[in-house]
Amino acid sequence: MGFARACSVALVGVEGVVVEVQADLEPGVAAFTLVGLPDKTLVESRDRVRAAVVNSGAAWPQKKLTVGLSPASVPKAGAGFDLAVAIAVLGAAEVVDPGAIADLVLIGELGLDGRVRPVRGILPAVLAAAEAGHRQVVVPQQCAAEAALVPDVSVLGVRSLRQLIAVLTDGVVPEEEPPDPPGRPDPILAGLLVPGAGLGTGLAPGRPGGDCADFPDLADVTGQHTARRALEVAAAGGHHLFLSGPPGAGKTMLAERLPWILPPLSRQDSVEVTAVHSVAGILPPGEPLVSRPPYCAPHHSATMQSLVGGGTGVPRPGAVSLAHRGILFLDEAAEFHSRALDALRQPLESGHVVIARAAGVVRLPARFLMVLAANPCPCGRHTLHGSGCECPPSVIRRYQARLSGPLLDRVDLRVEVEPVSRGDLLGQGGRGESTAVVADRVRAARERAAIRFAGTPWRLNSELPGPELRTRWQAVPGALAQAERELERGLLTARGLDRVLRVAWTVADLRGRDRPEAPDVAVALELRTGVARGAVSMTGAGA
Repeated sequence: MGFARACSVALVGVEGVVVEVQADLEPGVAAFTLVGLPDKTLVESRDRVRAAVVNSGAAWPQKKLTVGLSPASVPKAGAGFDLAVAIAVLGAAEVVDPGAIADLVLIGELGLDGRVRPVRGILPAVLAAAEAGHRQVVVPQQCAAEAALVPDVSVLGVRSLRQLIAVLTDGVVPEEEPPDPPGRPDPILAGLLVPGAGLGTGLAPGRPGGDCADFPDLADVTGQHTARRALEVAAAGGHHLFLSGPPGAGKTMLAERLPWILPPLSRQDSVEVTAVHSVAGILPPGEPLVSRPPYCAPHHSATMQSLVGGGTGVPRPGAVSLAHRGILFLDEAAEFHSRALDALRQPLESGHVVIARAAGVVRLPARFLMVLAANPCPCGRHTLHGSGCECPPSVIRRYQARLSGPLLDRVDLRVEVEPVSRGDLLGQGGRGESTAVVADRVRAARERAAIRFAGTPWRLNSELPGPELRTRWQAVPGALAQAERELERGLLTARGLDRVLRVAWTVADLRGRDRPEAPDVAVALELRTGVARGAVSMTGAGA
């Protein structure tokens, strides 16, 4: 009789649970039983592990073998348990020392030839292991850099089961040569990507080089001074933005440049974003840490599950989680299904999404900046003078009603994007400010907010609760008079008034003021209601 145990990690959303992999050998007819609520992929590990052990030069025990995954009540999915199962079996057969592997956390898929293939979710899995007190983990070599992001954890990256056996038995570690000719991509890296997810999903458009020159520049946008200012306010305070205007006015160009005026992610935010992308299988190989705010732009045919997360079995992150700490851009927003759009209301308020499925309940992070872009009518020419829009008024009303009132009430900034004039298009008005100039003002405004919110759970003006706005951080006396009149006339809701005040604080931060004044509130009202008041500066934040 032989017994050994090792450890691995089961992921439920982006949270991990340490699983004890127990292997028991008893006399009897040779058989391999796997228990502990495994899914189909994990059940198939019996054949993968057996072939990998034999092809790695070790003898497969010809006894009754039972492998248990504890706790048995937690669903286990995926092939990431292969390595732990193989080592536990070899420990029970005394090929390796059972005592040396008892607290060792092993994560990785095994090929039939014994190679260790990378799996998704390495970072959240190692984080869960570290929180449980484990300090030694074994992962595929291709994922070692991702696992090393977790402090105080010793990471061993291996390319094959043979190498791991040699390390555990103090033998000579063999060199594993890539099976393909040089210059060809490593097929093992395919384990890092979800088929159909699309390479680059959730990443900002353009990749900055060493000189930060290869990214969309805000100076390329001609005209659109009010929309550019709204973009700056949205970036500085984390406010949601709605761009409405005819086709070709530059709505998509503006949205694609928003990620690059946001400051780089902090270390904590980078780890959160990387964990979500790792679980989703869209973490680019060779880039273990996401340092820039993500950018996710799903197609308007996206389902509610693809937006908020879901799927069969254990729920997977949706677009709102892939855009965590970044931008969620919904182009042609009126073409999205109304149920899918209304499903965004809860994560917009709470910063997370809770998904309940038969396999369990998953809580996923979803603190994002939402940008909506839509045409004013199906043909897009409703707001153009003399454009010949032939859409009946009833069709226009139905089209605009696809964006529900409760959803738009959660959007702080609403801007009418006007068609580009001939003078702006031909460059007669000069180029606008570059991304670098605007990004410097955004960074300075966020630093002012960070100093103000020091010692509180909030970091951005958009996160500040209404009671705090009205008691702890008040505007200059009399500054809200115009906004209060709008509330009494029914043009603003109570939530809308709070959001106007949040935007006013952001405008004050951009202008270097300690408290919002009446001109700052007027800017916030214009950007909130879309009613021109002559308040939005056309010459930058300092005016």
